[in-house]
Amino acid sequence: MSFDFTPEPGGSSDADDTSAAVIAAGASGSSSPGSNPFAGDNSGIQKRETAARWALRVGSYMVVLTTVAIMLHIFVKGAPVAFQSKWPFVNTKFLTELPATLHVIEDQQGNHIETDVNGSDAIKKKLGDNFRAEKTISYSGGGILGPIVGTALLVIVSVGVALFLGVACAIYLSEYAKHGKFLEMVRLAILNLAGVPSVVFGLFGLGAFVLTAPTFVDVPAERSVFAIPLGFTTLSFEGWDTCVLSGGFTLAFVILPVIITASEQCLQAVPQGFRETSMALGATRWQTIRHSVLPFATPGILTSSILGIARAAGETAPIMFTAALAFKDKLPWQKDLPPLPADASIFAHWEQSVARFLGIFTESVQALPYHIYTLAAKIPQNEYAERAQYGSVFVFLVLVASLAASSVLLRKRLRAKYRW
Repeated sequence: MSFDFTPEPGGSSDADDTSAAVIAAGASGSSSPGSNPFAGDNSGIQKRETAARWALRVGSYMVVLTTVAIMLHIFVKGAPVAFQSKWPFVNTKFLTELPATLHVIEDQQGNHIETDVNGSDAIKKKLGDNFRAEKTISYSGGGILGPIVGTALLVIVSVGVALFLGVACAIYLSEYAKHGKFLEMVRLAILNLAGVPSVVFGLFGLGAFVLTAPTFVDVPAERSVFAIPLGFTTLSFEGWDTCVLSGGFTLAFVILPVIITASEQCLQAVPQGFRETSMALGATRWQTIRHSVLPFATPGILTSSILGIARAAGETAPIMFTAALAFKDKLPWQKDLPPLPADASIFAHWEQSVARFLGIFTESVQALPYHIYTLAAKIPQNEYAERAQYGSVFVFLVLVASLAASSVLLRKRLRAKYRW
């Protein structure tokens, strides 16, 4: 069988006419839309498309430039405070000392000498008649070790509590809950929780944890809502006072919506076939979740914890009501305890060590966000307060970036390990 494609003599087809027109248009170099079907569309729709693309591009560039400008501003003013030109090139005094009041002494020649409260009198005595004036600036001397430690403790408690509650809630919503009105109510509650202002969380933490949370005591306080005698002790609902626990639990509820939403999306991203295969082999629902779902969702859950760390570390309003102090001259583990007798047993020493460790979480602390707020809003602005302020902001950003980078690296390792 053969096919003859030779056109009949004197005959022509529509396809031949179209091809000839296209070839002719191409040969003549015409670019008008009417003569060349492959020419660009210069209509109003195309112009609006180009304008929209450039508007979005300019908006993106503005966001990037604004971010870079902010970071450069903080780096230029904060890096000289955290670093120095001599070995070890890091201002260890700024990172290892507690905040203190800065004393600036001026002599008759206009020279300024910076010192603390202990060295002020000695310098004035040494200057004698050459002494001219002394100026004190609160919280602008010493270092920021106390705020760093307090921020770390608050983040550890809040992320630990929020991860447990958030992942548990996400597993229930993704794996156990049935679609219905109850599930819609739960999701609506999560959305509403994400939109609550931080200061409202602070007031909630003040009422729920500082003044009302249950604790074991020998004698209930007067403010106790009610007490339950247990024979050897009393369960009193009188709160935990302002401490790391109160602030950490309050911050946990602040970051809870982020962790729930992100964790649920990570669980739903795991292929359904993993669950069906596991249950077909005889595994229970929880065994399937534990061994076939959670390991593959863990990298994404770590991403949500990154967002939680950044949010918890940067909050100011909640910890103002529940945990933070503007000034504290001791670290949380430097709590004064009654000395033990010389013949105290090993058990007594062990009990005191446990009490000292638990006391870390029942002490009020300083925190970097509140410390920065105090320097910016409560202290008269001058070159010394500004220096401490930008130095604290710079170190704060470096710490948050370091935590985020560590979590990202861990997430990549887990994602490479659990790949489908």
